[in-house]
Amino acid sequence: MRYSNVDLSFQSCNKPYDQSDVIIFSSPMDATTSFRPGTRFAGNAIRVDSFGVEWYSPYRNMDLKDYNTCDIGDLDLPIGDVEAALSVIRDTVQGIVTDGKKPMMIGGEHLVTLPVIEVLAKKYPDLHIIHLDAHTDLREDFFGRALSHATVLRRCYDILGDGRIFQFGIRSGDRSEFEWAAQGHTHLRKFDFVGLEEAVELIKNKPVYITIDLDVLDPSVFPGTGTPEPGGMQYKDLLHAFDVFENLQHIVGGDLVELAPMIDPSGASTAVAAKSLREMVLLLHK
Repeated sequence: MRYSNVDLSFQSCNKPYDQSDVIIFSSPMDATTSFRPGTRFAGNAIRVDSFGVEWYSPYRNMDLKDYNTCDIGDLDLPIGDVEAALSVIRDTVQGIVTDGKKPMMIGGEHLVTLPVIEVLAKKYPDLHIIHLDAHTDLREDFFGRALSHATVLRRCYDILGDGRIFQFGIRSGDRSEFEWAAQGHTHLRKFDFVGLEEAVELIKNKPVYITIDLDVLDPSVFPGTGTPEPGGMQYKDLLHAFDVFENLQHIVGGDLVELAPMIDPSGASTAVAAKSLREMVLLLHK
């Protein structure tokens, strides 16, 4: 699969596809959003704001311009057809992985993570997930739908099985979800990132996918999201998590999801997402 560069890319990430090691793309889908929609607009909002983000990260001591990254833009997803949209994402990621490159996805609602995991789990049978989120996302179904932003980690579990999903910052969900996780199906840490270092040490040599629902942050930090949950993390907590992720030896992909930029007219949430994307891209290169 080959792509030409889009006119608007994230920061300096406009290298030719064939020469790039990390491929950024956005999946503009919010078809199963259950509260406030708008995540389909996240990708290009982040691209516009990225011109205010420095290429150099003092946190990683790395510079985006030193690495080959291609941003292929928004995927062309069929509006209103969930399964068809997921199929487009799946085919795109399959092409990226077949070409020996790493996918870095911008959501979109959290359901867009599922087709990425479907592809990566075939390539890496021992795949693990680190999941930062306010919500469990472990429902068996939501409003009668098995495919939903509220079921996405349960669907990922169906692929990976027990003990391969590490969840942090969780502070919202149905009681049955917490009880199900506590049976040993996932490693779930409520409220904060305590234990993240130990989890990373445990799986540091495994293939790891990092999925970050930005509503893991407190609404005072990140109000621009569809389902805000008070009691969340501060941005320095997320920066520390990125530091911890440097100990992972085999990060095979990642995503940032659930920015709804129009909900926060101040632009603060988009700025948070753009800076976080820089850190994630550099982690994938590292």
